[in-house]
Amino acid sequence: DVQLQASGGGVVQAGGSLRLSCVTSGFNFDDYVVAWFRQAPGKEREGVACIRGNDGIYSNVDSVEGRFTISSDKPQRTVSLQMNSLKPEDTAVYLCGAVRWNPAVSLNMLLLLQGMDYWGKGTLVTVSS
Repeated sequence: DVQLQASGGGVVQAGGSLRLSCVTSGFNFDDYVVAWFRQAPGKEREGVACIRGNDGIYSNVDSVEGRFTISSDKPQRTVSLQMNSLKPEDTAVYLCGAVRWNPAVSLNMLLLLQGMDYWGKGTLVTVSS
């Protein structure tokens, strides 16, 4: 069975940091892109960052540029999201997904389309002002 288990959420003050982890199993990590998404209360889900399993090429959205860093650990099949300089508007449920890599679809488009093959449950991040 395919599993994506997100963890690491919590409550932090503005300006603080959190590190989220997405542990995956059940699919060939090298053939997939793993992505982080978030959904704030009352808002639509949005893509945050994604990374290719085979070579670590990644992309992230402009709103987190310079603050969030996505990385992967292939042996551990884990994708992490280091979040620094957190803002109250970063408050959301963060969830990870995986999709088989298609070279015809850019990573930026993948974050926009959100067409994942598999989804995990989310972890709540709350940033207080």
